This record gives sequence, structure tokens and C-alpha cells, in this order.
Amino acid sequence: MAESVTGAPARLMSATTLAGPVLIILVLGMMTLPLPTILLDLLFTFNIAVSMIVLLVALFARRPLDFSVFPTVLLVTTLLRLSLNVASTRIVLLEGHTGPGAAGKVIEAFGSFLIGGNYAVGVVVFVILVVINFVVITKGAGRIAEVSARFTLDAMPGKQMAIDADLNAGLIGEEEARKRRTVIAQEADFYGSMDGASKFVRGDAIAGIVITIINILAGLVIGMSQHGLGFAAAAETYTLLTIGDGLVAQIPSLIISTAAGIVVSRVATDEDLSQQLVAQLFTRPQALYVTASILALLGLIPGMPHLAFLLMSAALAGAGFMTERGVRQPEVQPPPAPPAPESADIGWQDVPGVDMLGLEVGFRLVPLVDRNQDGDLLRRIRGIRKKIAQEMGFLVPAVHIRDNLELKPNGYRITLKGVEIGAGDVLVGQFLAINPGRALGPVAGSATRDPAFGLPAVWVSAENREQAISLGYTVVDAATVIATHLSSVIQAHAAELLGRQEVQALLDHASKESPKLVEELVPKLLPVTVVQKVLGNLLAEGVHVRDVRTILETLAEHATRTQEPDELTAAVRLALSRAIIASILPGSGELQVIALDSELERVLMQASQARGPEGAGLEPNLAENLLKQAAKLVQDQESIGQPSVLMVPAPLRTLLSRFLRRASPQLKVLSHAEVPDGRSIRVVAVLGGRA
Repeated sequence: MAESVTGAPARLMSATTLAGPVLIILVLGMMTLPLPTILLDLLFTFNIAVSMIVLLVALFARRPLDFSVFPTVLLVTTLLRLSLNVASTRIVLLEGHTGPGAAGKVIEAFGSFLIGGNYAVGVVVFVILVVINFVVITKGAGRIAEVSARFTLDAMPGKQMAIDADLNAGLIGEEEARKRRTVIAQEADFYGSMDGASKFVRGDAIAGIVITIINILAGLVIGMSQHGLGFAAAAETYTLLTIGDGLVAQIPSLIISTAAGIVVSRVATDEDLSQQLVAQLFTRPQALYVTASILALLGLIPGMPHLAFLLMSAALAGAGFMTERGVRQPEVQPPPAPPAPESADIGWQDVPGVDMLGLEVGFRLVPLVDRNQDGDLLRRIRGIRKKIAQEMGFLVPAVHIRDNLELKPNGYRITLKGVEIGAGDVLVGQFLAINPGRALGPVAGSATRDPAFGLPAVWVSAENREQAISLGYTVVDAATVIATHLSSVIQAHAAELLGRQEVQALLDHASKESPKLVEELVPKLLPVTVVQKVLGNLLAEGVHVRDVRTILETLAEHATRTQEPDELTAAVRLALSRAIIASILPGSGELQVIALDSELERVLMQASQARGPEGAGLEPNLAENLLKQAAKLVQDQESIGQPSVLMVPAPLRTLLSRFLRRASPQLKVLSHAEVPDGRSIRVVAVLGGRA
């Protein structure tokens, strides 16, 4: 019993695997092997059934990729129709003189019932069907597939950037990013295949015309020369059979072509075609009312069919009334402020605390942070904290979220220790199309700027989302805009978020793996405040603190000679030099750097002897000129896709890093000693000189 149960799936799998090759071989065999009329009837019926199944699957598909096998289906069904045409042609020419039932009941039914036995009417109907299929549907579907394939390929970089942005912001994981990239590649392959497969349908329509003409002419010759039929009898007999045969093939072809047009013209949504039509075509009361009024006016004109127009007008007016009553909803009002509880006396509970990291939202953004309303911003914020913890090496404090009625309804702001450090406005239900600098053209919407990076952007509706993606925009929803802005703000202020409590938690975690090291360092050699200052210096310059063991070992080694945070930071940077360089330029490639002018280096070395705060001792004109030159050099490096690295002597590194950070946060300042042995560098620019 167990053996039979185990063998059943294997036999089923084997049958499924062989179904495709067997079907193709049988289809090709029908072109050469004679078929009896009963089998021909079954195959014609099967062809019609397959075409109906394909059409219904196309109607119920929510996305084009839900029917990704459609290009192959087009090829197989085209071959099936052509094989049936060849098989039926053989029977019509051999047995057509015996009467209208010579080629089977299906062809007889189409030739007699559908066209009334009149071959002139049959020719007209057949020509009309061929024109509709070839000129309108097939040509239009092929053009849509061609344009869709081109725009899908053009939009791939923008979609990849959107995936990378979500991945970097911690909104998705590696597995989800891999799935999305696979979908993008499948979309490009699908539309490319549809562009090619549409040529099969077009060729099928042409072949149907040629086969029909050949059958009529050959039938006349065979009927008159071999079977002694008169011209009129031969023309009527063979024309009826040929037109019936053509209609049997062209009707499934028309259905398949319609399905192809529906598939390539669909926009990927969570609704099938029926739901989209009803939701977007019959849910606008104004359009229904205007149409009903026009039909009513036409129905009152003398000579017009009053009953039909007035009846349809009343039906549309009723539909508009029912739709308007169904969608009418009360306007959204801001939630009332809760009454302040009365207290007999004040206490510490009346002193408001200050959140380390906070997010305040207007009342229209409350659904984004409300679990009861399917708001996913909370989940995304957790993902951001997790990703930053993995990258930076410490746990970011929790983000306290609350609504603020003083903000604009669509506004939000990000606070650090109660002080605003970021703000913006988002439109719930719309998408922000960000122009990364390579957009192919404008898109309809409200112009704005991305709050996280200041890039030009446009708020677009859901209907224009796919158009914006095809033009090369990076399109994100409102929750992603806030999450990305929050992520960039946290990374920019990571040093301020590393407080005494976070440092102590980091040391406690490190003590589980290196208890002796932590016990020897804190508090015997260094107090927690100095460790906090060193870690803060590293984070302020974009250096992660994941390698806690190396940092603590370096501090323990140098703590006996100095407790100056800047000197300890320099020592730690030397120990982490390989990781610092790898974060700037992964791999072993050549590192392009900016060098100091020799005269400027001499001036700065003299100024550093004064140990002034952040550039003290520099002339104002020289300081301003340095800031402008540094910003220009950073811009030049970014334009060619290279990191901005300034190479300076070790005594000047801390001074220049703090001084230039205000104008060019992207500029990384390294000392010569921080470049690992064997890593090649090349000077591409020089910073220095007077304006």
C-alpha cells in the first residue's frame, strides 16, 4: 500500500512532464497524418475550449506575470490552429464533393448555421473577422507589447534603485529584495516574449487568409475536373466548406488575440479586470448623471427610439444615485484632545520627559502608525533600528511616536532630545516619484522635494505610478518616505544617540565574550565617559563600532599613556584602518584621493600648534576658500561615481575632519598612516591655495 501511494506522485509528475512534448508532437503530426472526421470534430471543439480558457484566465489574472506562460500558449495554440487547417483542408479537397458534412459536423454547423448556408454572406463575415483580428486586435496587441517591453527595460534601473533604497533603509530583507529583482527580470522577459509571440498571431491571421483562398480555388478545380460538378455547384459546395473551416479557426484566433491584448494592456494591481472596470468606470456619479441627461435629451427628439433611450437614461441615473449614496462618507475630523485630568497638587508626574528620539505625525498620518488600521510604519521603523544596529554596532534608542495636532494634517517631524532635526509632508494614498537625475520626462502630479535627500520629486496618484516607474523615477509610498527620512536622520546623528546608557549596554554585551578585557579597561584604566567620547568620535566620522573587541583592546593598550579622547580616537582608527578603507571602497581596487597643497599643509601645521577649536588660527578668507574648494571637489567626485577621500598628515586629520564636516559631510578625511600596506592610491585632485 505504501509503495502504491509513493509511486502515484511520481507517475503524476512523469505524466505532467511528458504532457508538453507529447502535445507538440501530436500537433505537428496532424499536419502530415490524415484524421477521421470524428477526431477532427473533437479537436476543433478542443481548440475552441482552449481559447475560452485562455481568455478567462487572462480576465481573472491580477498581474501580467500571473499568466507568464502566455507567450508559449500563443505559440502552441497557433500551431494547433494551423495543424487543424491543414487536416481539414485535406478532407475538404478529398471529400468535399459528397456534401456539406464531408469535413465533419463542426465545420458543417459553422458553414450552415452561423452563416445561413449562404456562401456570399459567409465570405463577408469571414473577411470582417479577419480584418478585426489582423488589423485591429493583433496589430494593437503587438504594438502594446513592443512599447511595454521597451519601457520595462528603460524602467529597470529606477526599479532597482527603489529596491536598493528599501534594502538600505531596512524596510525589506535580502530575501525580499531578491524576489523583487526576480520579478523585475521576469517582467522584462515576459514583455519581450510577448513582443515576439504577437508575430505568431499576426502570421496565423495571414495564413488563414491564404489557406481560405487556396481552398476555394483548389476546390473549384478539383470539383469541376475530377468530380464533374458544375461551376455554380462547385463554388457553393467548396466555398461553404472552406468558409466554415475558416470560421472554426478564426473565432478561436480572435479569442486568443483578445486575450493577448488584455494581458499586455493590464496594469499590475490587486484586482482582476472585472473589479477594475466596475471600480473605475461605474463608481463616478457625476459621469453617470451627465450620461443619463444626454440620453434623456436624445430620447425626447422626435423620430428617435424613445423607449430605449429613456429606459437607459433612467437606469444610469439610478445607478449614479446608488453609487453616490454608497460612497458618501463624513469628512475626516481631527480627533478631539483628551481632557486634562484634574489633580489636587502637582508632582514629578507633571514634569514632561524628553524623548531621546521621537516621531510626531499629523492626524491624517495616524493610520500609518495605527496597527488597527493596517499601518506598517511601526514595522518599518523596527526594521530600520535593526539594520542600523547591524551596520553601526549599537542599539538605537526606541522611537517614540505620537500624534501632534499642532502639525499640519499631512505633516510630520523627527525630534532628537525634544528638538526638531527633520520634518516633511506626505500624502497618504499617493506615491512620491523621486527623480534620481535620469528621468526620461515629466509626470503629472504635485511637484515637491524628497525630504530625506532633497532630490526633486513629484507626488503622483496610483494611476500614474506605473508611468512614473517607466520614466525612470524611484517611486515610494508615504510610509517609505517617512521611514527613509528617519533612517537618514538617525545615521547622521548616530554619535548623539550613543549615550551613557547605550555605551554601558554595549560594554555589558562585550563582557559576555571578553569579560577580562572589559573588566581591565573599565573603570580601572578609562572611565565610561572617555569610552563614550571615543565611540562618539568614530560614529561622527561614519566609522562603525561593530568591532568592539579591537576598539577595547586598542584603548587598553594606549590608556596607560593618555586619556585624551582625540588621541585615543586616532589610535583606534589606526587599528580599524582596514575596515575604514573597506567601507569607503570595498575590494582591492585603487583608491582615488585628494591631496593637500604643500603650502596649505605648512600653514595648517602651524595653525594646529595653537590647538585652537576647529580651525582657529586660519585666516577667514582662507577658511572660506577651503570650504568652497572642498565642496566643489566632493561634487566632482560624486559626478563620476567615486568616493570623496582627503589624504592628510596625521596631526591634521582631526582638525580638518571637524572643519570640513560642516560643508561636505560626504568627505572622508584619512591620514597617511591609515592606508593599509599594499593598498594602492592615486591622487586625482589637490585642495589648497588662496581664492
